[in-house]
Parts: sequence; structure tokens; C-alpha cells
Amino acid sequence: MTKDEIKALVRTVPDFPAKGILFRDVTTLIRHGEGFAACIAHLAQLAEAAGADAIAGMEARGFIFGAAVAAQMRLGFVPVRKPGKLPVRTVGIDYALEYGRDRLEIDPGAITNGARVVIVDDLIATGGTALAATELLRGAGARVDHALFVIDLPDLHGAERLRSAGVTVEALMDFPGH
Repeated sequence: MTKDEIKALVRTVPDFPAKGILFRDVTTLIRHGEGFAACIAHLAQLAEAAGADAIAGMEARGFIFGAAVAAQMRLGFVPVRKPGKLPVRTVGIDYALEYGRDRLEIDPGAITNGARVVIVDDLIATGGTALAATELLRGAGARVDHALFVIDLPDLHGAERLRSAGVTVEALMDFPGH
């Protein structure tokens, strides 16, 4: 499948979760077997070209796409979790949201010092979560210089924020607006 055919599988839901928002719903993509497989194959090609030693994904949809890419490449997957979800001692990072703060955590034992870890997620909007994950993984010893997304919302400038942090950003598709 082409990237345009994959893009056609993403449903747009107006006024969700708030009026004026166009929500890009990837559940219609992941329930389409051929489309989901093609999406993962495209992302895996990009991760391979980036020289990935491991794949990391942020909770929750990053787990879906990232773990599938890691499995296809036969690489390990590093789950970047919300606080309190891992049963071991963690390292974490607090970061700002539009209206408040949040935290991400990882198991530091999941990172091999110097390993090239590629971040995979469903969507990049403002880039806050991806930037925090990058800083967290780097702080744990990973080399993070690539992040891959199914969808980029370029009007929200998240990819620009990541690029400013020295991360190459690639997305299979983009959508205007927010």
C-alpha cells in the first residue's frame, strides 16, 4: 500500500475532544490488517535506515506502533510509561503540558548505554511528550537522533521542536490544522 492509501484509512472526527479540534483517529488504520501491516513496514524501513538498535514508544498508541515496528525488526522495545506503571525502580522526567504538568518514566535497565534508540509514535502535535521522551532516553544513556510518526500536524510545530533538539523527524503523512 502507498502512503496515500494508508492515509485514507485514518478517520477524521470533528469537534473531538473539544469544539474546533479535528481528531485524527488511527483506530480505523489499526483495525485494517493490510493497512496496518503496510504502515508498520514503512516505519520499519525508516527505523532500519536510521540504524536503530531499539525502538521506544510512548504510552499509549506509541506502544501499538512502536512494539509492532520493534517486532518486525526483531529489536527490543522500550516502553515510555506514565508514572507508577512500572514494577521496578525507574528514572523519569517531568514536563509541561498546555495546562499543567505530566511525567514519563522508563526502566533504566531497558537502555544499553550508547544504543541508538528510535522513537515511534502515532502522532506528533506540539511535540512536548516526544521531546520529554527524548530527554529521558538520552539521560538514561541512549542515543536518540530519530523519531518516527504515523501522522504529523505541522501547524502545531512539534516536529520543529524536536529538530531543534537534534532529532531527525519523519512522518508517513501530515494533516493541516489541529
